[in-house]
Amino acid sequence: MSRTADAVGVHRVLEPAGVLPQAAWRLDASPQIRPDEVRVRVRRLNLDAASFTQLHDKHAGDGERVRAEVAGIIASRGKMHNPVTGSGGMLIGVVEEVGPDSPLGLRVGDRVATLVSLTLTPLRIEDELRDWDGRSEQVPCDGTAILFRRSIVATLPEDLPEELAMSVNDVCGAPALTARVVRACVDRGERPTVAVLGAAGKSGSLSLVAARREGAGRTVGIVPVEREAAMLRDAGLADVVALADARDPVGVAEAVAGALGAPADITIVCVTVPGCEHGAVLATAEGGTIVFFSMATSFTAAALGAEGLAADVTMLIGNGYTRGHAAYALDLLRSEPALKALFEARLAAAHP
Repeated sequence: MSRTADAVGVHRVLEPAGVLPQAAWRLDASPQIRPDEVRVRVRRLNLDAASFTQLHDKHAGDGERVRAEVAGIIASRGKMHNPVTGSGGMLIGVVEEVGPDSPLGLRVGDRVATLVSLTLTPLRIEDELRDWDGRSEQVPCDGTAILFRRSIVATLPEDLPEELAMSVNDVCGAPALTARVVRACVDRGERPTVAVLGAAGKSGSLSLVAARREGAGRTVGIVPVEREAAMLRDAGLADVVALADARDPVGVAEAVAGALGAPADITIVCVTVPGCEHGAVLATAEGGTIVFFSMATSFTAAALGAEGLAADVTMLIGNGYTRGHAAYALDLLRSEPALKALFEARLAAAHP
């Protein structure tokens, strides 16, 4: 096998042959490592929001059934890869063994968060997720995961609780790319208006703070219910907060235009449910940019919807990785007390 294939983990693919680990149906999650691999003792998974929402809705909030399905997915696929949403999440754990040829710079005992998706991470669970109630995105567990040469991983900060750092690292690609897009406008002498759909969630709230830090002229946070609107207003993370169901294209467009006086120059989509593509297109100005950060996004619907609406907009896929994204997101959290409080409230609600 070629060095490139080894570096990206093709040797761990069991079926179908010839694809990369993310596209595979099943991976070899055995704990024995190659010289360039790392084994992590897993302490907690963080399911991505789209995947958890789909599982929660499918089982009508029955935590035991959600737990059983997640355990079954991992056991059958050798990774956490939701077959409906196509998404997974990330994990935290402790480095257990480091191959002598690994370039990741890790040492045995390091506390780490993986910054690559669970959909491509060989994962073996040894406790059947017995300590998880199936009612929150964070999943306490015991097992092993394998990192490749091309894996992305960060050591956990000492000044933040593990669960809090994990929540931020799970979505750290969103604020980093938001910052890049806003900064590019500012560098051209513009002060863009920014709309964030799903603004009270993890990626949405971080993206609002990033947009403001990088010089956005005005920001609007779009949320579906008054409870979330009140949270955002109290936190002061957006210049304006407006109510709209992100699945209602006309409602979203009217909410954004009503808040900003015109469509947004930049629209960031951070929702966890499908069907929000057309609202983002309608809410964005001609020549503007849409960044899709939701794993529930249909990129076919986005592309064909923009075409059908004669919308000349640039659409970006948030791939979850931007250089320096973890450090950037954690710095946002540290520097914005209201943002940190919002994350802490989410964690407290998930673990009453």
